[in-house]
Amino acid sequence: MLLDLDGVLVESTAAVERAWTWWAGGRGLDPARVIRHAHGRPTIDTVSRFAPTADRDREVARVEERQRTDVTGLTALPGALDLLTGPRHLAVVTSCQAALARARLTAVGLPIPAVLVTSDRLERGKPDPEGYLLAAAELGTLPAACTVVEDSPAGIAAGKAAGMRVLAVRSSHPDERLGEADVIVSDLTEVIELV
Repeated sequence: MLLDLDGVLVESTAAVERAWTWWAGGRGLDPARVIRHAHGRPTIDTVSRFAPTADRDREVARVEERQRTDVTGLTALPGALDLLTGPRHLAVVTSCQAALARARLTAVGLPIPAVLVTSDRLERGKPDPEGYLLAAAELGTLPAACTVVEDSPAGIAAGKAAGMRVLAVRSSHPDERLGEADVIVSDLTEVIELV
């Protein structure tokens, strides 16, 4: 099982949106437009799209640091602890960089899995399948034997492109945006029952 982090294991929408609103405001950009693009994608993708001439590494570091230090309102989503501490063979695949992923998991009291694939380990982020394929390889599992749990269209596309079964959690997008998934569930407690 390959799990996304934000919107699947951790409710972090408000913190993510606060960081992107701050960044967009400092650049005279429409925060709603930036946020709409940013959900489920690596920070560098959003920075590159909206500030193509900026020092990308510096801007990514600023946004990631802002998110890493803002843990206000973060919560573990229902079923997350049971899933991460159960007997399942799993990995977390996230568009966060490693420091941010670890900070969010720690802030809500969730364990850090042995296989953690973060955006700073990849050449291409979601919707590219690279992260999910790397996680399968690190688990020693064939992609076709994997189930991805996602909450965003970009993540669903990545899982499908990797040749994996995809379950979508309705935590951050309406069902019509999750339609490419094989199954749509309300939360991780339903995922536990399905796998």
